[in-house]
Amino acid sequence: MAIRLDELRRVGNSDVAVSPLGFGGNVLGNLYATVEEDAALDTVAAAFESGIRLFDTAPLYGHGLSEHRMGMALRRYPRDAFVLSSKVGRLLKPHGKVPPPKLDPSQGGIFTGELPFQPVFDYTYEGTIRSVEDSLQRLGMNRIDMVLIHDADMWTHGDQYEARLEDVRTGALPALQKLKEDGVIRAFGAGVNQAEACERLMDIGRFDAFLLAGRYTLLEQGGLDSFLPRCVAENVSIILGAPFNSGILATGAIPDARYNYLPAPEPVLQRVAAIEQVCRNHGVSLPAAALQFPLFHPAVTTVIPGSKSREEAERNVALMTEAIPAEFWRDLRSAELIRADAPVP
Repeated sequence: MAIRLDELRRVGNSDVAVSPLGFGGNVLGNLYATVEEDAALDTVAAAFESGIRLFDTAPLYGHGLSEHRMGMALRRYPRDAFVLSSKVGRLLKPHGKVPPPKLDPSQGGIFTGELPFQPVFDYTYEGTIRSVEDSLQRLGMNRIDMVLIHDADMWTHGDQYEARLEDVRTGALPALQKLKEDGVIRAFGAGVNQAEACERLMDIGRFDAFLLAGRYTLLEQGGLDSFLPRCVAENVSIILGAPFNSGILATGAIPDARYNYLPAPEPVLQRVAAIEQVCRNHGVSLPAAALQFPLFHPAVTTVIPGSKSREEAERNVALMTEAIPAEFWRDLRSAELIRADAPVP
């Protein structure tokens, strides 16, 4: 069975439909390493030309750099030919002549060569409207199809989490609803790192989608317990980021393999090695299995790995459309390498 890129999938209760493979724009903001301008624009072009129709970015990514590049790359195509997603929750404040402070990862300290702005959390009504207006100008677009509330989770905010969540309830949510009613956006949701945070958000409002980093992959299926069934019941779509668990499901169990941005522990290395053996038995590539697996769950609408070159973008498309026999998935289940209740062909 192979997944077709031209079979668009509906996002929640909105009229937005996206390709099963999207493009994650964090790398356009020089995530961990510099991507030259021409290469960044060419990567987006390669993704579009290969059939990808969802492009995700955020003000945080390179402190505005990703949005500038994404807009420049996509403006050559008809506006209705792609779905554009960005985020709210941080405003970018110019540094002026003051050197930027050293930022922690939650505030963008993982980008190199970023623009001279400092991200400042703001989930208020006014801050949300301002954030969308700023993004429209950086993108050079007159609408953003989908807007996600960025990092409204416990991992990011710690002791401030409950206060931030109240700002979302009284500020960001009604602001996004108004923007949707006015036709500035067509769908909204949240982009977070924890399924638990998604469920807390579902308790306070109605969302079309969640962009979740990992959490339902070949290595992590805890979302099957309550979160994903709730998404199906409430018609909330999952946009899955980090389908390779930040590296190991793309590279395999090699020395120095990364799992969720840290060195992979021995039990994870052993599990991936066992999955690789089943891959070899069926002539299946590990990254193809990793990209396709989440999409078999009815809650998951699309996956959005990052690409930092034309070659990577084209490779992701090839992996997504690689034919994988049903027997492969059955063998993974029989070996207890995926959960028995994980949907597969």
